[in-house]
Amino acid sequence: MTRPEPGDTSRSAGAPDAAVEFLQHYQQTLAVLDLRPIEGILTCLMDAWRHQRTVFVMGNGGSASTASHFAADLAKYTIQDGKPRFRVLGLTDNVALVSAWTNDGGFSSVFVEQMSAWLEAGDVLVGFSVHGGSGSGGAGPWSQNMVGAMRAAKDAGGAVIGFSGFDGGAMAQMADHVVIVPVPVDELGTPIVESIHVFLHHLVVHTLRERIRDE
Repeated sequence: MTRPEPGDTSRSAGAPDAAVEFLQHYQQTLAVLDLRPIEGILTCLMDAWRHQRTVFVMGNGGSASTASHFAADLAKYTIQDGKPRFRVLGLTDNVALVSAWTNDGGFSSVFVEQMSAWLEAGDVLVGFSVHGGSGSGGAGPWSQNMVGAMRAAKDAGGAVIGFSGFDGGAMAQMADHVVIVPVPVDELGTPIVESIHVFLHHLVVHTLRERIRDE
């Protein structure tokens, strides 16, 4: 059997046109993805693990589920016998608390207020965002809760890690380490960014697991 070349979609013959188009865009985006920031992300998280600093994780919409998944994997998948564990707080997961802060302080307050009781110098804030805090919709500018949280983390002497898309938005300017999924502005942009963020989060936690094992 002939092994298909990268980018070969011949195996997709008969698949719906939309599925083939999505796969092609996904492969094309991966081909131009700059993975160089990943090493800085890994170093930052390893430093947090060594010094038992807290890692906060946040996201909105589909990225909220990625944030929850990343927090779960960082806390559990990276465990190695006899080694310390990551201290992780997912800021998207306490629905009662998120809705309480939304009710009292607006949705822009939900991440900052949750961090306020815990945030210390040396902690790390990880954010997943399709547009990185740029753009707007019916409710106003997007992801301002994340922008406020990044500012609070920096002001407290913490580090900020970002997973963004398109041009990176505010996250590209504020994060200490950021990887940007460079999709063009089209209707496939958001699902491709979100899909690649999940791929990247698994790449990061798996590499951390191996490094902790060898530490």
